[in-house]
Amino acid sequence: MTYSPIPDGHIAAIVTSLEMRKKPHLRPMPGGELRLERWEAPALEKYRLLYRRVGEPWLWFSRLVMADAELTAIIHDPNVMIWAVSDRRGIEVGILELDFREAGQCEIAFFGLIPALGSKGHGRWLMAMALQAAWARPGVERVWVHTCTLDAPGALGFYIKTGFTPYQRQLETFPDPRLSGHLPREAAPQIPIID
Repeated sequence: MTYSPIPDGHIAAIVTSLEMRKKPHLRPMPGGELRLERWEAPALEKYRLLYRRVGEPWLWFSRLVMADAELTAIIHDPNVMIWAVSDRRGIEVGILELDFREAGQCEIAFFGLIPALGSKGHGRWLMAMALQAAWARPGVERVWVHTCTLDAPGALGFYIKTGFTPYQRQLETFPDPRLSGHLPREAAPQIPIID
């Protein structure tokens, strides 16, 4: 067994990629407290606000550091579909982003709810909606997603239970976004800052 030191000011995560190559039996999910609102070509500020609200506890930062033009090219692409998850009051509490830019494939690029909604069955509902939208696209032969050791502890097991099969593991290292100011220092307290 070997250890690889991570430089101070950096974080490491093990990323697991998973795929689904056959359309699962999709059953209707009962409506609940949440609804999906399709965002077509959302404003950058609005998108980043929701992205931060959902992802800050897990150190999501890639879309926060991305240049405006690069992010606009992605989220305004007609082959990228984005939904906000809203509660009964209309407050946005989750995000779903499906990327169809690669022929025959759908990447579940972003999938998440605020932590307060965890362990209430809302994730199953959102995944059912994601898979329904992913497999409804003509020509899709593969749906894939990735998660990492910084995500919610049950994320990997949830994806496997949903029917995804792990096919690759990678080590990702990056500068801590809390030290660069892209996220507040208090974000993700379960992940220590070493600066």
